[in-house]
Formats: sequence, C-alpha cells, structure tokens
Amino acid sequence: MRRAVVIGAGGQIGRPAVAALARDGWEVTAASRGGGSAGDWPDGVRTERLDREDDAALAALIGDGCDLVVDVVAYGARHARQLTALADRIGSAVVVSTVSVYEDGKGRGFDTMEEPDGFPEYPVPIGEDQPTVPPGDATYSTGKAALEHELLAAGDRLPTTLLRAGAIHGPRSPLPRELYFVKRNLDGRRRRVVAHRGESLFHTAAARNIAELVRLAAARPGSRALNACDPQPPTVSEIGAAIDAVMGVETETVLVDGPAPAPSVGRTPWSTPRPVVCDMSSAERELGYRPVVSYADSLPETVDWLTRRLSAQDWREAFPALARVYPDLFDYAAEDAWFTARET
Repeated sequence: MRRAVVIGAGGQIGRPAVAALARDGWEVTAASRGGGSAGDWPDGVRTERLDREDDAALAALIGDGCDLVVDVVAYGARHARQLTALADRIGSAVVVSTVSVYEDGKGRGFDTMEEPDGFPEYPVPIGEDQPTVPPGDATYSTGKAALEHELLAAGDRLPTTLLRAGAIHGPRSPLPRELYFVKRNLDGRRRRVVAHRGESLFHTAAARNIAELVRLAAARPGSRALNACDPQPPTVSEIGAAIDAVMGVETETVLVDGPAPAPSVGRTPWSTPRPVVCDMSSAERELGYRPVVSYADSLPETVDWLTRRLSAQDWREAFPALARVYPDLFDYAAEDAWFTARET
C-alpha cells in the first residue's frame, strides 16, 4: 500500500487532505502539533504528534521512507530544506503555497498593497508563468517564494507539486473572511456598506478543493507550481448574498464607488481595487482537476462552524490572526456615523 505523511494534518487544509488520500487508498500518517484525530477520517489513519521545527522528529516520522509527503505548514526556505534533506526517503511531495507569491511585473504584489499606487495590476486570469516576488524571509509572500525556489530547484531529487492557494475558506480557518458577513448578521446589522461597488474579485479556494488537488497531484508526481482555487470567484456582493441566504436573513447593502470611505467602513477582507483571479486550466490539464464543491455549496458548514465559535467567545479571542490583520473589522460606531452623515 502507498504510504503518505501529511504534515499539518489538524488544520483547515490538512483534515480534508487526509480524508481525500485515505479514501483514495493511501495509508496515511496524519501529523500535527496536537496529534489528534478528526471524526470524519476513514478507519486506518494513523496519528502522530510533530513539532514542525524539529528536524530529528520529522526525520523519525518519515522513517525508512514514504511514497508521499503533503506539507500544508511549510513557510520558507528552511522548511524546504528540511524536506530536500530527506529526498532519498520521499517519493514525491505536495506543498501548499499561495497566490501572494505573484507580482505584476512592476514590483507590486501583496506586500505593496497598502502603499500609494501599490496594488498590483495582474492579468486576468493569472497564469502560473506570472513573475513571482524575490525569495526572502522578510514577509509571508517572500518566504513562500523562497520555499518554492528551493523545492523547484530540487525537483530532480524530490518531485514537488506546489499548490498556490487563493483566499482559503472552510471550517477551522484561522483567517475566516466570511466572518465579516456572518457576525454582522448575528449582531442584527441589517444594513452594511461595501466598497468598489461590491464587485471586487479575490479568487476563493475551498479547503475541500485544495484537498482534491492534493489527491490528484499525489497520483501524478511532478515538479511544478499550480494555482489552487475554486472554479469561479464570487464578487463581494455575491458572497454577502450567499451568506444571507444560508442564514435566512434579508439585508440592505449600500455600494460605494471606489475605495472604502473610511478605514473601517466598507472594507471587506475581499475588497480589492483590481481583480485577483487565477487561471485554473493548468490544474485541469495536468491533473484532471474538477472542483468537488462550489463556493456557495461550501458555505453552510462554514457558517455553522463560525456561528458555534462565536457563541462561545469574543471574535478576537476565537480568531486572533484575523483580529491582527483586520483589527477594525466590526467598527459599528464608525459605520453608523458614516450612514448618519450620508443621510443628512
């Protein structure tokens, strides 16, 4: 039986990836910091505790060898070298990267978005041959670029498929963008304001679709980078409407031309002045990829998970990573003041 090791198995992508591989006939070892098991994993999945930073522990986990390593928590050149150091014991790898490695050819990327005229102008859609930011260790994006650089350079020793994920969504997300609409609905906010006329496109990526790409890449090893996103990205307005439908509420959305009228008014986690849309034809051609779930169909489980998390604790405690990135996500006082000024 083919043996697979999944690093980061307890998280948003790791859990469905383990399930997809196990259902496909792999003997899976699910490694995570906690070492726990998911209730929906098939019988036979083995669990192990692993500190991702411990080289010796990782080597012991791989043991005499495995056919596949799936790494969803690799973030830089050091993690790439951990894997390549074990290349003689690993058949192939699938490693999760990000669309934020792309730059627009003018030195603009995700790291320059907050600068004047810093938002990148990508082609629509973005192909995998789009230039990437220089590898480094200063930011998340440059770290992922360094990860990619190291692994692709070692492709003759360790064939690795890099999956460049978009705006990942699904249960257990540390950065659940859907909270923007879910919490407002739970708080009884029936009126909201959205920048860029609600037409922003930031390509979404269901964790279950990424897991399907993991499964397909595992069966077709190679050295390559592939976009990993949903079939069609919804606009911000479509996302809000879909969440409303799941929650059974009616809302009024005030659409604003151009950017957010104030720093904490109208800016959603998907709001972009220019589209970020990825070409999925390479994954379709090379792997036979077909999405297993649409954005709208994936929402009920996400909304249910978010609702249950919010019932137990404050959103900042439940999602500290989201609160760090978007500290003013729910500045209702500023929104009300803007509405009042607009109506007078």
